[in-house]
Amino acid sequence: MHDIITFGSATWDIFMRTKKFKIVKSKKFLSGKAVCVGLGSKINVEDINFSSGGGGTNTAVTFVKQGFKTSYCGMVGDDIEGEKIIEELKRYGIGTSLIAKTKIKRTNHSVVLNTENDDRTILVYRGASELFSKRDAKWNSLKAKWYYLAPFSGMLSGFSKAVVDFAHDNGIKVALNPGSSQLGLPLRTLQRILKKVDVLILNQEEASVLTKTKYSREKEIFKKLDSLCPGITIMTKGDQGVVVSDGKFLYRAVPDKIDVVGRTGAGDSFASGFVSALIREKDVEEGIQLGIANANACLSGWGAKSNLMEKDTKFKKVKIDKELCSENGLCQVKL
Repeated sequence: MHDIITFGSATWDIFMRTKKFKIVKSKKFLSGKAVCVGLGSKINVEDINFSSGGGGTNTAVTFVKQGFKTSYCGMVGDDIEGEKIIEELKRYGIGTSLIAKTKIKRTNHSVVLNTENDDRTILVYRGASELFSKRDAKWNSLKAKWYYLAPFSGMLSGFSKAVVDFAHDNGIKVALNPGSSQLGLPLRTLQRILKKVDVLILNQEEASVLTKTKYSREKEIFKKLDSLCPGITIMTKGDQGVVVSDGKFLYRAVPDKIDVVGRTGAGDSFASGFVSALIREKDVEEGIQLGIANANACLSGWGAKSNLMEKDTKFKKVKIDKELCSENGLCQVKL
């Protein structure tokens, strides 16, 4: 019996930092800013690092470091990078029997461009991972107590319902961190998925899109989320912290400021830290503490895996504010 199986992408990440990237303000870009270099130029890069990434493998490493029997389920390309990812997961002690390979596309790649001020732009190749389907790798052949679904992209998003339905029918708890493709599923399909989820993790933008509510109106967002999902709902806010609802109370916490080396994988590390506490049958507040501590550990190093917390590591706790969701409260959710 596995404690948890993670689903999602596996990528090969390349990190580059240079002082030569110029930030240009322009309304032509959604963020109002752009990273620019001279066309046709050779740009010197001061720092370069390589590591594996992807929500499915990143979270698997947290779970195995927290002492849980863990397997990763997904697809890589039949190439050198795919083999490197599989070998790395094995070194961590993560099960790899549910990984499929394909010759149709290469393993997912990301190139992370970091500026001198730690702003980043990511070039993404969504390759082999999105070709995984319910026909591959006997994904439901291992017994588990929990499933963790990281963001699925492209065609893989349609696989979400099959995994959640199987989990629901077999008494497996589900933590879901949906990406934009999953949130773009037909509304009825998405509603049926969310009704079977035990933990729903969203960032501010995703929560706003899903509930059609400005992310500054937090109580309204969580009333809508609680009506969509009977489980615990989470909205992460980057360095502004996190808000969590258990159906009755809202919990708010802001992490202490730390020196950030790299931001890749911070969301995965919070979510997997939070779920790790629940697997141990701890409460929401313990989940928030472990999630923030694991995210801070991730932020203190390059890549999404190298600095993640080991089981029983001591960490500084943050202040958590707690209030009723509404004057009358809502139904308490029990996991």
